[in-house]
Amino acid sequence: MVEWITTPGLTDYRTAEAWMEDRAAAIAAGMADECVWLLEHPALYTAGTSAKASDLTDPDRFPVYPTKRGGQYTYHGPGQRVAYTLLDVGKRGRDVRCFVRNLEAWVIDTLDSFNVKGEIRNGRVGVWVQRPEKPPQPDGSAAEDKIAAIGIRLRKWISFHGISINVEPELDHFTGIVPCGITEHGVTSLVDLGLPVTMDDVDVALRRSFDRVFEA
Repeated sequence: MVEWITTPGLTDYRTAEAWMEDRAAAIAAGMADECVWLLEHPALYTAGTSAKASDLTDPDRFPVYPTKRGGQYTYHGPGQRVAYTLLDVGKRGRDVRCFVRNLEAWVIDTLDSFNVKGEIRNGRVGVWVQRPEKPPQPDGSAAEDKIAAIGIRLRKWISFHGISINVEPELDHFTGIVPCGITEHGVTSLVDLGLPVTMDDVDVALRRSFDRVFEA
């Protein structure tokens, strides 16, 4: 059984980390159910285990939180749906790569609910959308923007951290970092793509898509 928790307002990052640590330990001990925690954070940057100092281009703009999740620098803030996935990967096949692919498929299926085609790119973490209305890339291919980030950590085969989907964040806030170390592509959101989507809409789609991807 997977418990779904939705927290209104803005959740302090360190408070969220501490809660995830405790819940992951409880799941590993068989004392709590798996869960998906939906929330928003105040504006902040997080540094994953592969973060490079040079990719923090405006260190005084927002609080910066070093974290033990995989990946590089990521922005979180109002208008972005964060879905922390505290799941027992040990009981789900003990295949970390498959689990990450499932997270990607979950995001892509959720975006498909809004007729947005999310795509995965080799060497680029996260989920991307093509922007043919923008100037093409130097090689002539269509411009692409990132719409979702993925970063996890495992302890005793329990996952925590998870995914974030840009619903209607302030996109300028991403300019204080090089998101995930990628300089040649931009960032977008569902509302930036012209879709009048609310956080509640995304939550409904996330839950439906989760069941299709993880509980099939």
